[in-house]
Amino acid sequence: MSHLDNGIWRTNVEFPTDKSGAFTRDATTFRDHDVVAAPGRYQLYVSYACPWAHRTLIARALLGLESAIGVSIVHPFMGDDGWTFDAMDGVVPDPILGASKLWEVYRAAKADFTGRVTVPVLWDRERATIVNNESREILRMMTTVLAPLGHGRLDLAPVALRPAIETALDAMYPTVNNGVYRCGFAKTQAAYDRAVEELFVALDAWEIRLGGHRFLCGDRPTEADLCLFTTLLRFDPAYHGHFKCNLRRIIDYPNLWGFVRDVYQLDGVAATCRLDHIKHHYYRSHPQINPSRIIPSGPAIDFATPHGRGAPIVIA
Repeated sequence: MSHLDNGIWRTNVEFPTDKSGAFTRDATTFRDHDVVAAPGRYQLYVSYACPWAHRTLIARALLGLESAIGVSIVHPFMGDDGWTFDAMDGVVPDPILGASKLWEVYRAAKADFTGRVTVPVLWDRERATIVNNESREILRMMTTVLAPLGHGRLDLAPVALRPAIETALDAMYPTVNNGVYRCGFAKTQAAYDRAVEELFVALDAWEIRLGGHRFLCGDRPTEADLCLFTTLLRFDPAYHGHFKCNLRRIIDYPNLWGFVRDVYQLDGVAATCRLDHIKHHYYRSHPQINPSRIIPSGPAIDFATPHGRGAPIVIA
């Protein structure tokens, strides 16, 4: 892991853990919520590989915001230079600063910035700075303030469902979204054992929940579904083996596996799902876990098979 230290790029920094050896995630730092519905004003910096960034990329597609919010996509390998715009299929360069590395975007926003350089990033062209780099907050901006710039045929954050959405997001973050990282980056057996137990207790509970609901908060997709989906999509190809989250696979859960295919098959979602970027990132970017950096060829997973969870939801 690398980061900026008072505007200077530092490499070979350990992933943070507490005294018990448990992985801890640093808080995001740009937390401005002041956005306006102005087409072309904002640029979204993402990685196809990152689940946190992926949730915002899916919302952009589902809400029809592609022409209103620009996008730049980094290379999946995160090495000593962090996220870069090195050439690869799927990489979309930075059209604003011409940055070759994402940390240059952070430093342009704040010359003495200290902290991790993460995706997603929402950049304001008019103010020439980063508005926000917290995925959950960017997602809510897109589903509310920025949503009128899209087609208006889908509401991912209905007012009446927001308490239920927030409850679901709060519940899944520590045990599932961040839980897989707590398993993978644990430095002690006890920390790993605790994380993996909490992860699968949570997955078992979501399996039961999705047995009675097509989506987490009812019969239509919301923000909560996007946030669970991006972790589950990566589970069997990466987290199961690479992060040792191997008590069960997602395809072993009838409802979770059906749910993943249901979300994947929503109009526009499949195009945001790049398993080549996902596997390239995880298996090559963590030599402390995978020293050989060999990317496995499998597993073979067909997300396009019928999900059996109801009639297709037509958005376009």
